[in-house]
Amino acid sequence: MAPDDTMLRSPFPSADALARIKAVVGDKGWSDDAEFMDAFLTEERGLYHGQCALLVRPATTRQVANVVTICHEENIAIVPQGGNTGLVGAGVPHDHGAEILLSLGRMNKVRDIDPLNYTVTVEAGCILSNLQDAATDTDRLFPLSLGAEGTCQIGGNLSTNAGGVNVLRYGNARELVLGLEVVLPDGRIWDGLKRLRKDNTGYDLKQLFIGAEGTLGVITAAVCKLFPSPRDVQTAFVALRDLDAAIQLLADARAASGDRVT
Repeated sequence: MAPDDTMLRSPFPSADALARIKAVVGDKGWSDDAEFMDAFLTEERGLYHGQCALLVRPATTRQVANVVTICHEENIAIVPQGGNTGLVGAGVPHDHGAEILLSLGRMNKVRDIDPLNYTVTVEAGCILSNLQDAATDTDRLFPLSLGAEGTCQIGGNLSTNAGGVNVLRYGNARELVLGLEVVLPDGRIWDGLKRLRKDNTGYDLKQLFIGAEGTLGVITAAVCKLFPSPRDVQTAFVALRDLDAAIQLLADARAASGDRVT
């Protein structure tokens, strides 16, 4: 959120360009109503508030691609947004209003779940807790867990490479992904929705988009790893003399449990 982005600002979108975008997503896929848009334009803590030329809410990957194509042709800046639960202001447009806000919230389906292969394919707007529930329903675990899991979306989690409370056991979000579907800046769709675990062929392109916060492309779907549901959970509340003791306790607990500490 630069205080003066005059040099970076693109021209305000023309009425014709905005009309083309509206036609792509249909009546349910856009809004310019100030009251409705307010929740999308305000950061979680209320520290940042922006404006946009149009709030766009596509329902399919093809709609995302067509919108991005128009923006590429018309030099319109795009701010991608997931659940808008971040605390750094990156999902909020600038206050000049020349950008469009691309919200992925309508793309919220679980496309496929394969408990035998321990994978789930989801759209970017799927709420994290819904993804967790879908895994639980098949006696599997999706371990990414954080305070905003009831409202944050998996696309945003991957775009920011979220860590969460289980990061020491299962790793950051990038370690939970097998494949991605991404709309590139010129509107092309990159289909990298692979489910293969042993894949040593060429570049691992998906890693470019995880943690890139939408700067290299818009994540529209992902194949995520699932894990066995824990059969037994033991919880300990431990008082320690200092931080060094905490590190030693963690190391001992990992060794004693076969590295199953969360």
